[in-house]
Amino acid sequence: MILEKRNREAYKSGSIPLNQAATNPMNAMTTQKIFHTTHTQNRLVITLGGTWHRDEPNPDITPVLARIEDPTIAGIVLNERDLTTWDSSLLVLLVAIVRTSEQRKLPLENNLQEGLKRLLALSFAVQKQKGSERVHKEEGLFERTGSAVLNMVPAFKDFLEFIGDVLLALWHFLLGRATMRKQDFVQALHECSVQALPIISITNVLFGLILAFVGAVQLLQFGVQIYVAGLVGIGMLRVMGAIMVGIVMSGRIGAAYAALLGTMQVNEEIDALTTLGISPVEFLVLPRMLALIIMVPLLTIYADCMGIIGGYLVGTLMLNIAPMEYINATCSMVKVSQGIIGLVYATMFGFVIAIAGCYQGMRCGRSAQAVGQATTTAVVHAIVGIIVMTAIITIVCNILGV
Repeated sequence: MILEKRNREAYKSGSIPLNQAATNPMNAMTTQKIFHTTHTQNRLVITLGGTWHRDEPNPDITPVLARIEDPTIAGIVLNERDLTTWDSSLLVLLVAIVRTSEQRKLPLENNLQEGLKRLLALSFAVQKQKGSERVHKEEGLFERTGSAVLNMVPAFKDFLEFIGDVLLALWHFLLGRATMRKQDFVQALHECSVQALPIISITNVLFGLILAFVGAVQLLQFGVQIYVAGLVGIGMLRVMGAIMVGIVMSGRIGAAYAALLGTMQVNEEIDALTTLGISPVEFLVLPRMLALIIMVPLLTIYADCMGIIGGYLVGTLMLNIAPMEYINATCSMVKVSQGIIGLVYATMFGFVIAIAGCYQGMRCGRSAQAVGQATTTAVVHAIVGIIVMTAIITIVCNILGV
């Protein structure tokens, strides 16, 4: 036992190789792995023995595989010496040796235990099926572009089908025949309103501050810093308040809708609703879409007030404008029509956010990774949709002169 311990320590320290530590003549029942090769009569003799456990490091098999590839080798012989116990670590090594020898079509003489012979035969009993191996092919730029173009038509068709289902659900709602629960609608209203107030307050106050600072840089040169009140008021009420609310709600509510519906898709809950004859669009999408269409304009009004407060702080504390003078300037410069246009923006933004989040959730795959991708895509599509909708409404307003 003392000698065995010394051999093991010597092997771990690297002072003697594995074969010498394992084949010490004074250690009959070795606990080390025996693995060495000899070249006899154009044949490679591989000797295995000792105790093979996964916890112990395996010998380097690369030089042996390289010797098998040597053209002077005409055959392989597998022998054993003092082989006591073994596990899958030995079998993995043997499989690599046998596979390499088969590639060269070398004759193999197996002198191992019957148990190892049977396991080796079992390892090669089932041939690898064609196409079963996962091959990662990196597509080029033109292949990716072509695939994206070809997928646009079915994707657009599927999106139009979803829009049609939503419009049909709205029609059933107006007729009082929609399978929508009131408690789901109330809960969606709560998620879109009270819980979003803190982040809406912070972002819009800061945005009002930024807008006032940017305007003051130019207006101070002409001594008309009082127009900062009109700049902040018109900017917030007409478009910026609605855009800030839309972006915040895209990241907060749109992502939540996509994750929720995507998880239900993974758990096959949406399939269960369809099986029961309940429209998933009416039961799941409709209350959330109505909640966003109602609450985003109301949150926009609140955001406009927060933005005006931010501009008020800059005007009174840093631009030396009297408080009442700032309030009077805001009331005289900002018209009610500006706020109405902002509510039109907000209503359309609520519709876009709801469609983006619910569509990605309803068309989600059936894996955790698909849920994450649907959530990310919903936020991106919602923000892009807000920008596109802003451009469209702005062009229409300029054409109409409002």
